[in-house]
Amino acid sequence: MTNNDSSPSISATALAHYIDHTLLKPEATAADVQATLAEALELGTYSICVSPNMLPLALPESSLLKIAAVCGFPSGKHASSIKASEAALAVTQGAHEIDMVIDVGAAVAGDFTSVQADIAAVRQAVPAPTVLKVIIESAALTPEQIVGTCRAAVAAGADFVKTSTGFHPAGGASVEAIRLMSETVNGKLGVKASGGIRSQEVALAMIAAGATRLGVSGSRAVLSEAAPASGAAGY
Repeated sequence: MTNNDSSPSISATALAHYIDHTLLKPEATAADVQATLAEALELGTYSICVSPNMLPLALPESSLLKIAAVCGFPSGKHASSIKASEAALAVTQGAHEIDMVIDVGAAVAGDFTSVQADIAAVRQAVPAPTVLKVIIESAALTPEQIVGTCRAAVAAGADFVKTSTGFHPAGGASVEAIRLMSETVNGKLGVKASGGIRSQEVALAMIAAGATRLGVSGSRAVLSEAAPASGAAGY
């Protein structure tokens, strides 16, 4: 996004602090994860998000980088007890944050009681200070279903709602979904935009719509477009 009257500038350092630097490809190797970890440390992203079987990860003692792992990924079609166990194991192996996938079919059917119970089971397994993000696959839901699912996440004690796994054929994050999710949670939860964020322009649009975290795999490309730290307005 170019710097003009309608486009706020943001430093690469400030933008990096929004980013969960992500590697969730099924074919990712341990070497790939180590390279992604090194890149996250170099770029100064908020966290690294990986598949749970890639844990534990060794961080430098002075590092502030958070480790996130996914749960029930990518379909969400797992028993709640399995999701809860998966999340709990990841935390014992060093995860600070869990990104869980809901049963999207339950949301489509309007069964938000089941959606809430699913989230609550994972929340009980990984209480605070572990951060729990709830992936709702917003592109597969109607606005009414997005609202109902976000309300279920609030009621279940989650910390974030998140748009997408990045694997669903319906698509990833959209400005419209982020705006609706942000309005629905009304500051009670964070909002994570994930899926298809490949440029600074898209990243800033998501932040302007209400995103407080971004899931990005191509973080270097996004951050290379940001303003230098000196003289930037920043967020």
